Order: sequence, then C-alpha cells, then structure tokens
Amino acid sequence: MRDTLCEKDMACSACLRNSELANEPKEITSRKNWRSRLGIFLKTSPLTKPARKHRKPYRPSPDDVNQWAESMENLMSSRDGMIIFRLFMKSEFCEENIEFWLACEEFRNIKSPAKRKARARGIYEEFIRSESPKEINLDFHTKDAIFQSLHSSTQSSFTAAQSKVYSLMESNSYPRFLQSQLYSQLYQLAQGKCKECATWE
Repeated sequence: MRDTLCEKDMACSACLRNSELANEPKEITSRKNWRSRLGIFLKTSPLTKPARKHRKPYRPSPDDVNQWAESMENLMSSRDGMIIFRLFMKSEFCEENIEFWLACEEFRNIKSPAKRKARARGIYEEFIRSESPKEINLDFHTKDAIFQSLHSSTQSSFTAAQSKVYSLMESNSYPRFLQSQLYSQLYQLAQGKCKECATWE
C-alpha cells in the first residue's frame, strides 16, 4: 500500500514557486527543479572552495555513485549523496521525510536538557502535529508517544519515528531514486559521459 506523503503529491512552497506549480505539468516542473538544483550543487558543493574564482566544479567519482547504489546507508552517510538524495526528495514533493530524519540526527546530539526540550517541541510542531507545515506520515500511537514525551525529552524521544521514516524512504523513495533520470545522469556524469550535464556548468 502506498502510504507516504510522497505518493500524495503534496507540493511544498519551499521547493517550487507557486507560479511554476500553476503553469507547468508537475513532471516537467520536477525535472527542471532537480536539474536546476543539481547544477547549482555541482558548482557550489561544500567540496569546492567558493573563494576560488577558477575552481573546478564538483563531480562525484564513479566509486561514490556506485556506493550510493549499494545501500541507502551508504547514500545517507555520504554528505554529497545525502544532499543529492534530498534534491530528489524535493522533486517528489516529499522532502519532509528526509528533513525530519536530519532534524532527529541533530536532536540526538543535543546535550543540554533545556535545549533538547525546546528542540523537541520545535520538531513536534514542524513535523508531527496534525496539519503541521511538514507533517510526516506516522501512526497515531507513535505521534502520541512523542507528544507524551515532550515535557521530559530524551535523546531517544524520536528514535521510533525516525526509524519508521527511514524505512519508508528506504522502501519507497530510495528505489525510485536509483531508477530516476537524476541518478542515471549522475552516473553518466561520474563516468564523464553526460553531454547534457555540460549545460549545468
């Protein structure tokens, strides 16, 4: 059963301008969107030095791209792989899943109880509460458990929810990413065979 917000085709204003959504079919808009974002990423990846005027654009290595195809764990443990996967998620209008996962990773590293409590409330309001701006698809019991833990948040408060969202991405979004034109062009780019990619530079 298709039960993630991805399949509901919910557009996010952070991904695309309203005018783009109104004037173009979604599949065309999505394709333009990730190409534009990928082009920007390839020029401004953290692995390049913005201060250098004549720096070479970042290109993934063949080994990088092959590693990303082996497992979602490899993809998410790579800084650039995760950024590219996030671009793909945006193109599918389901970036709230990966943004929630990243927020949980950040949350687990908060040492101060006061800061952790405040951040837990922020994550709940942004991703968990019904009709929140980036509501993720979780069952009632998981949502309720998080709500009940808000007054005394621990580093594991979002562990169950994060695990469920990761599983959803791994079983739904990740296979589609590997079958996507985006990944195909990344693979060609890494091999030096992507003619279309020259327009991104």
